[in-house]
Amino acid sequence: MESKLNLDTTMIEEARKAARSIAEDVQYFIDEHTTVTVERTVARLLGIDGTDDTDNPLPNIVVDNIKHGGGLGKGAAFWIGNAMVSLKVGPQEIAEGIAKGEIDLMKIPVEKDKEIQSAIMEVAEKMVKRIKKNRERRDHDKELIGDGDKPYLYVIVATGNIYEDAMQAKSAARQGADIIAVIRSTAQSLLDYVPYGPTTEGFGGTYATQENFRIMREALDEVGEEVGKYIHLCNYCSGLCMPEIAAMGAIERLDVMLNDALYGILFRDINMQRTLVDQFFSRIINGYAGIMINTGEDNYLTTADAVEEAHTVLASQFINEQFALKAGIPEEQMGLGHAFEMKPDLENGFLWELAQAQMAREIFPKAPLKYMPPTKFKTGDIFKGHIQDAMFNMISIWTNQGVQLLGMMTEAIHTPHIQDRALAIENAKYIFNNCKDLGSEISFKEGGIIQGRAKEVLSKAHDLLEEIQRNGIFKTIEEGKFGGVKRSRTGGKGLDGVAKKDSGYYNPFIDLMLKGGE
Repeated sequence: MESKLNLDTTMIEEARKAARSIAEDVQYFIDEHTTVTVERTVARLLGIDGTDDTDNPLPNIVVDNIKHGGGLGKGAAFWIGNAMVSLKVGPQEIAEGIAKGEIDLMKIPVEKDKEIQSAIMEVAEKMVKRIKKNRERRDHDKELIGDGDKPYLYVIVATGNIYEDAMQAKSAARQGADIIAVIRSTAQSLLDYVPYGPTTEGFGGTYATQENFRIMREALDEVGEEVGKYIHLCNYCSGLCMPEIAAMGAIERLDVMLNDALYGILFRDINMQRTLVDQFFSRIINGYAGIMINTGEDNYLTTADAVEEAHTVLASQFINEQFALKAGIPEEQMGLGHAFEMKPDLENGFLWELAQAQMAREIFPKAPLKYMPPTKFKTGDIFKGHIQDAMFNMISIWTNQGVQLLGMMTEAIHTPHIQDRALAIENAKYIFNNCKDLGSEISFKEGGIIQGRAKEVLSKAHDLLEEIQRNGIFKTIEEGKFGGVKRSRTGGKGLDGVAKKDSGYYNPFIDLMLKGGE
C-alpha cells in the first residue's frame, strides 16, 4: 500500500518488534499454565455437552472433579482419556457418570500415556475435521451466493429472546446488513459457566449458548439465500468463558467473534493471568475455524480522551496483532479495533479522526479493521447524531475499513428499534456508494494537519511499546496505561481457576489446530 501519511517505516518496525517481544514474554507464562475454562473447552471439544438434573453444565462438573482431586495440571484430556481406556466408554458417558456420582476421574488407576493419547486423539481428530468442514462450508457459500462489499455493514440485535433476535436479524439482512452481532446478556462475561439451551429472556441482550448460536446460524443461512449474499454471524468470545464460547462458535459456524483479553481485564475486571491464558486457546480455535476476531481497543476511548490517548489504541493494536499471530490467526482474520470518539466540537476533529483511521489502515494493511461509531458524545439529539454517524461513515469508506459497526442516531436514548437500524444502513449505503473511490482519488498535504497528527500518534505509541517491553504487560496494566483503568495482577475475577501445568500435561487441540488439522 502506498503511504499517504509518509509514516516512518523504521519506527513502525521498531514498534512491531517491541510488541512481538511483549507477546513472547507473556507467552512464556501462558505456556506454563492452564485454566478451568481451557479444560472445560477441551471437554466440549471431546463432545461433552448438556447439563445434570440441576442444570449444571457437564463440562463444569467434569473439570470440577479434576480440580478438586488436584489433577488440573495434567489437563482434562489426560483424565478423560484415562477413563476411556480403563472403563471402555466415551467422554459423554464419563461426564454423565461423574454427574451421577458413579465415576471419580481421580480414583481410576492411571493407564499408559500412549494408550490415553491414542484414545483421545481418535475423538479429537473427528471434532477438528467437523470444524474444518464448517470453514469449508462458509467458503463454499460465499463463493456460491456471494459476499458483501467491504466495509461490511455490522448491526446489533439485543432483545433477550433468541427467536425475536432471529426475526430482527433477518429484517436487518434484507435492509442491507452484512454482519449480525447478537449482544450477550448483561454480565454473562462474569459467569464461570456457559448457559445451556435456547433462551427467551435476558437483560440488555441474549445469552450466548450453543443452541442460540445454532438457531441464529440457521436463520442467517436462510435469509442469505433470499438476499443473495452470505450473512456473517457475530458473538462475544470474552470474559470467564472465552475459549468455551470460541469452541461453541467453531462448532456452529460463527464468522466473527469479539475476542480480546485486555477488554476483559479493563472493563470486566477479569484477572489478567486467567484471561491471557484463556485468550491464547480461544484464538487458536478462532484461527483454525476461520473466524474473524474483533479486538476491543475502541473501548479505551470510552474511559479515556480520544485525543490524548489515541496512541494507546495503536499500541494495543500492535500487541493484539502479535498475540493473534502467536495463536495462528492470519492478518486477514484480525479485526483490530478503533473508534470515531473525539469530541464533536473539537476544531478539525474530522481531520484528526481521518489521520487515526488512515494510520491504522497503513500500518495493518491486510487486517479487516473494525471501526466503531461515535457513542460517548451522543446526546439524544437524533439529527446531530445522524450527522455524526454520516461523518464516521465518510471516514470509513475513505480509509478502506473492513468492518463498520453502524452508529445509531438514537444512541443515548434507547436500544435501537428496527427503523433506527434501517436508517443507519441507508445512511452508510448512501455514503459508501457515492464515495466509493474517494480514498484512491485524494492525497494529503505534505506536512499538514493529517500527516502531523498521524506521525505524533505513531511516535507516542512507539515510545509506549518500548516502555511496556521494559516493564512487562502485567505491570503496565497495573499502572493504568490502557483506558486509564488500573488492575492488579492478583486481583479481579477468576484467578483461582489458574493452574500450573504438570510435566504430563496434555491438550491435543493445540497442536492439531496450529498445524492445520494435519
